[in-house]
Amino acid sequence: MNVERLEDFALERYFARWEFAVDHQLSASDIEPYTLSELLALADADSLSRWDALSLGYTESAGLPALREEVARTYRQLDPACVITLAGAEEGIFLAMHALLTPGDDLVVVTPAYQSLHSIGRAIGARVVEVPLRADRGWLLDPEEVARAVTSRTKVIAINFPHNPTGSHITRDVQRRLVEVAEAAGAVLFSDEVYRGLEYRTDEAVPPAADLSETAVSLGVMSKSYALAGLRIGWLATRNTTLLTRVARLKDYTTICNSAPSEVLALIAMRATDRVLARSRTIVADNLECARAFFASREADLAWTPPRAGSVAFPAFVSRNAEDFSREIAERDRVLLMPGSVFGSEASRFRLGLGRRDLPIALEKFGKALQKS
Repeated sequence: MNVERLEDFALERYFARWEFAVDHQLSASDIEPYTLSELLALADADSLSRWDALSLGYTESAGLPALREEVARTYRQLDPACVITLAGAEEGIFLAMHALLTPGDDLVVVTPAYQSLHSIGRAIGARVVEVPLRADRGWLLDPEEVARAVTSRTKVIAINFPHNPTGSHITRDVQRRLVEVAEAAGAVLFSDEVYRGLEYRTDEAVPPAADLSETAVSLGVMSKSYALAGLRIGWLATRNTTLLTRVARLKDYTTICNSAPSEVLALIAMRATDRVLARSRTIVADNLECARAFFASREADLAWTPPRAGSVAFPAFVSRNAEDFSREIAERDRVLLMPGSVFGSEASRFRLGLGRRDLPIALEKFGKALQKS
């Protein structure tokens, strides 16, 4: 990769400036984090024993075997050998794109998107072809637009559902069509599934892409649905052994191995998946109702498409610039909004996070700020 071609990560630079300078996060994409004591209270006897006897040395490069086993249990067609754990979802994207792309390849990406899904490929020298979701279509993806974007040079098709930042989702039929398109092109379907488990209805959940195709890869992380961003544990899951081997060799040049405490804490959460996800879904459901009422009462100022899944939405100001307003509300009211410009979107949009318990307070401050300006 040509480092000079790597664009500044707009979202992360924005967070670096404001995240710890405010009192309320109104654009956070994760769920209210667990405290250490809350997480340890979920531990089974084996996990607690591992925690108490933890050695702070190097760990296995592919990840703690017990953790990989628990991750594999969340898929139907995969065993632990199909999983490699990494330092968050970011390392998974970074290493997978380097393992799959070379200069001159095509990378098809559904946008707006988490920036590394397209900027890393661009820095490698791949041609990035964007398939945009559109507000006037309710942010719904037409898989035939993806099919038309594919060429003989396409090596990767990158998707993210439940979607960040729009809160959109896909159906099983759309997902199956995407798998068909990727397999017909000889491309890898890279499926960012970090919000998996935050579907609002169980019948709207779709299978992991790695279960549907031997070449597809699913990206997972403890940061979003599992509410444990501080662990910095993510994973790639795939039956594509060639890809896994390449990623493992590249990891030798990045993190080498994971944090030993983080792996055991992630194991505790994975073994308590049902309880962890139930907590996350309850927080999002409560906040979604609060947000619905807020937007219904401010239709003259704000417009939105309610999210279909996940913990974020992508509203718009009717007549304001989101970047200017976000700066004002951060400085004056200590509330953080994420302007849509960090996703390359129009100036009126901003990301709304539904995962933090203080959302009602933050929305109240937001409403007062609208009246002031």
